[in-house]
Amino acid sequence: MSTERLLLVSGLSLALLSVALLSAAVCSDHWYETDARRHGERCRAAGKRRSDPGFIYNHINNHNLPLRKKLPTRTRRGPGPSCLRRFNSTALGLWRKCHREKFDPDADSLIDKGLMPRCAAVRYHFSPLSLPEKLDQNLTLTLRQDEWHSLHLRRMTVAFIGMAVAVVMFGWVVGLLGTTLDRGLMQYVAGLLFLMGGTFCIISLCTFVAEVNFQLSRFPKGLFGLPGDVAHGYGWSMFCAWGGLGLALIAGFLCTLAPSLGVPRTAVPKASTRKDTTEPSPKAVADNGEI
Repeated sequence: MSTERLLLVSGLSLALLSVALLSAAVCSDHWYETDARRHGERCRAAGKRRSDPGFIYNHINNHNLPLRKKLPTRTRRGPGPSCLRRFNSTALGLWRKCHREKFDPDADSLIDKGLMPRCAAVRYHFSPLSLPEKLDQNLTLTLRQDEWHSLHLRRMTVAFIGMAVAVVMFGWVVGLLGTTLDRGLMQYVAGLLFLMGGTFCIISLCTFVAEVNFQLSRFPKGLFGLPGDVAHGYGWSMFCAWGGLGLALIAGFLCTLAPSLGVPRTAVPKASTRKDTTEPSPKAVADNGEI
């Protein structure tokens, strides 16, 4: 197998694998995950502590000891304002947000009883937030503007990753036809399409990261932020998307390089078919006669 065909076959194989990884990322729900088990355990432990006068909580031997004499009043550490809000262990995808199974027994029991859905659809249309009427007008305007901005980033993420999958798939078809018909131009165009699909994928992933960071930094922090003991990070769907991006770029490089390594096709001069109609000179005839 020649070097040109080897590069083309490798590029088309990587492009097909890239489409598979990007499709798996689009269809899955593990782009961004949160784990609130540690936060729930801390809030439950804080709620079980005795807070009546005359008792203190001993952190060393874990016993509640009665006091025989009155001590100065000390400020007791409560569960904190973050425990006033419930945080769930969730997995976020492009199309829905789901509760993670076996992470919260209370949520699992409600889901099994049918009182709460396992997944909720991600909104791609604007719907105004249900805000109190007495809320400050400037704060209301800020919240609605933030909602518009978050929705815009979410739409860009889905649109560009959809275009990335479509462009890479179309480039694979063009490259396959170019390999079958031995057309170097079609192979070069397929490589450019792979690079274009990789560019769209980069934009999509960057907008998703920007949306996550924007959601965590929204005001007020107590409503949109996460406490320090809630673990959060990107899931395997995000890494599938990054893998598909890398494979698409490598496939584009191989397919654009392959035509330049092929054997150059030089034009073969055609044999002349014109008959020689020139008459021999008298001197040449005389010489022939002497011979």
